[in-house]
Amino acid sequence: EELLSLGGRCYGRALKLMSTSNTWCDLGINYYRQVQHLAETGSSMSDLTELLEKSLHCLKKAVRLDSTNHLHWNALGVAACYRGVGNYALAQHCFIKSIQAEQINAAAWTNLGVLYLATENIEQAHEAFKMAQSLDPSYLLCWIGQALIAERVGSYDTMDLFRHTTELSMHTEGAIGYAYWVCTTLQDKSNRETELYQYNILEMNAIPAAQGVLCKYVERIQNSASAFTMLGYLNEHLQLKKEAAEAYQRATTLLHSAEDQNTYNVAVRNWGRLLCSIGDYDRAIQAFKSTPLVELEDIIGFALALFMKGLYKESGSAYERALAVCKSEQDKAHILTAMAIVEYKQGKMDAAKSFLFKCSILKEPTAESLQALCALGLAMRDATLSKAALNELLKHIKRRNDYHSCLLTSAIYALQGRSVAVQRQAAKAVHSNPADPALWSLLSRIVAQYTQRSAKGGAVAGNVAHILDLNHGKKALLYTAVNQLAMGSSTAEDKSNTALKTIQKAAFLSPDDPAVWAGLMAACHADDKLALLNNTQPKRVDLYLALRSAVAASLKDKEILQNYNQSLEKWSFSQVVTGLIDTGKTSEAESLCTQSLKSNPDQPAVILLLRQVQCTSLLESQKPLPDAVLEELQKTVMSNSTSVPAWQWLAQVYQSQGMMGAAEMCYRKSLQVASQQGNWSGKLSSLLKLALLALEVCMANVSGDHWSSLVQEATSEALKVCFSPLAVFLQALLQFNRKMGARETRRLLERIVYQTGYPSSIVSAARWYLLRHLYAKDDPELIDVLVRNAETHGDKRILELNRKLSAQ
Repeated sequence: EELLSLGGRCYGRALKLMSTSNTWCDLGINYYRQVQHLAETGSSMSDLTELLEKSLHCLKKAVRLDSTNHLHWNALGVAACYRGVGNYALAQHCFIKSIQAEQINAAAWTNLGVLYLATENIEQAHEAFKMAQSLDPSYLLCWIGQALIAERVGSYDTMDLFRHTTELSMHTEGAIGYAYWVCTTLQDKSNRETELYQYNILEMNAIPAAQGVLCKYVERIQNSASAFTMLGYLNEHLQLKKEAAEAYQRATTLLHSAEDQNTYNVAVRNWGRLLCSIGDYDRAIQAFKSTPLVELEDIIGFALALFMKGLYKESGSAYERALAVCKSEQDKAHILTAMAIVEYKQGKMDAAKSFLFKCSILKEPTAESLQALCALGLAMRDATLSKAALNELLKHIKRRNDYHSCLLTSAIYALQGRSVAVQRQAAKAVHSNPADPALWSLLSRIVAQYTQRSAKGGAVAGNVAHILDLNHGKKALLYTAVNQLAMGSSTAEDKSNTALKTIQKAAFLSPDDPAVWAGLMAACHADDKLALLNNTQPKRVDLYLALRSAVAASLKDKEILQNYNQSLEKWSFSQVVTGLIDTGKTSEAESLCTQSLKSNPDQPAVILLLRQVQCTSLLESQKPLPDAVLEELQKTVMSNSTSVPAWQWLAQVYQSQGMMGAAEMCYRKSLQVASQQGNWSGKLSSLLKLALLALEVCMANVSGDHWSSLVQEATSEALKVCFSPLAVFLQALLQFNRKMGARETRRLLERIVYQTGYPSSIVSAARWYLLRHLYAKDDPELIDVLVRNAETHGDKRILELNRKLSAQ
């Protein structure tokens, strides 16, 4: 204000020195700007009248001194349009004179269009703006004028015109207009499939574009509550929840003293909802309390905030209050569903079921209430209830193979122990909706959890989900890596170590997911195991404790999925101890177990790990274990009787002590437990370990047919589970041990060496035995074929053995 006043005095002084039309015009514009500024600060019209008269006087003086200057005429026309003057005839005359003085005059044509628009002459306004556009297509204001006309007449081009203004340059009217139309379009849920929505919102990337220009708008105009409300709404759509909460808070602050209480309540409701969404439940509760709590939306928001805070009784009371004021059947169904969830959180299963049954008998039961009833049946392990709810749900949804129905159906099959049906259901849904990344991700997860023998397909499904959508792809990368581990993508044949690379990518995209860090731990463990098998040093000796810390940090303060989180933490602890044992750090492993037992002595799994650590050093001494130690180990395993690895470990201990009969019984027990649990990998590993045990006894030339029959039986059962190269190799070794020079021995070994599909480590071992067989048979022709095969595959062990045997 002071600067404008000073400028006016300076122009006045300049006029005393030399009276020119330009100076008179500048002084008139200065007075006009002072009027604008004072009007914005709330001055009354009577205070502005004198300045307006001075502005008009100066501009008229400028026109009299130079009637050919189009800028003078244009400025006088603008001043004449001001609401305190409202001399539209003079304004029209001035704009026409300006155009006559300068024909290429987009500004005057635009001002003339605004004048016509203000006086409801829409067609003339449109022609004036069109003329301005033809003279200067980049002139922003004429495009804003056309957008305002389109808005006035209800044209479909309105949003497109406002969007174009934001692309030309930043202007407050264009920004607020575009944001308004984007928000209006988003609020209409019925237009999602229309071409207009597809083009204006999706193809034109409207939400981030509108949010960007609206951010610039509120930087310039900071007292517009509606602008902050729209900014919050757009931020919500972009999942910028903290920024949305801040925008709604600004709107609330601006409306606090407003006369329209309803508008203020809506702003508070929005703010409270976002506070709840970002986890600030205390402030959300206080926000909702500041409203009268008579509208349904306010009561529901308040109830939700109480629920998220863990105040379940108060939340239930609030939902009862909401139920009393709601009118529509659909709202009643939603509220009853919420009340059921509140009862479930308090452990009141029957009450929860009762509320959900009330939903199902309404005239219009909602899909959400039926989903909740189905999920409740799953939580109660009541497959009949879940299936009945699912069947009812499928009657009310259009797409039977969408993600939620597929998830629930698969969960029911899992509850019934039908692992193959779980995978088939997910595969069927993917086949029906191949463009849905959530279904591909679910299929990958299900394969990793229930049908590991299809791990290759699970890895492919996870990759497809990642390609289709990065959001689902983040979690799908974890499932892909688990499937790659299950299919052996960390074996010697996989030089690139695909599983480790995949899980590293997942950790980069989802550093806050504890399961990802646990998966990285598993991939590193597999890589270290491979290093030990190859007689090389493990690469990540000191990484296990760091990864466990990452898992613990990711789990911190996570209140949802408590059982899952506890299981994940226990698994990562076991993995750390196992990794430390494998890398020779038994003292660190023992210390870790001891610390865990001090905080909670009742942990059978940790006690088992401690005994495994302690037993490792005893076994390394190669001394017989005392009977008391063996008895203690047996007791520890019995306290973990449902653990397949526990029985297998005890069997290995017995095997190291030469107690082959006891080892066989432990392997049979692990096989029994795995079969009862439907544990495919546990069953396969138990059979193969049992076959190895029996083969070891056979190769020690122990008399009797029991052990050779056991090898044949275990390997045959393993091959029924799935194709196992190791099982085929063990059968060949049994035949080699029985009749080294027999034709059947050569046939079995040649099958492994020359057919595809066998790992290189097994093929190399088979070459070794085949070479011995051929030298025993003295068959130089087949020996040369085998040696050439070894040279082709770079098998140095066989070439060295060949040199030694040929030298004899």
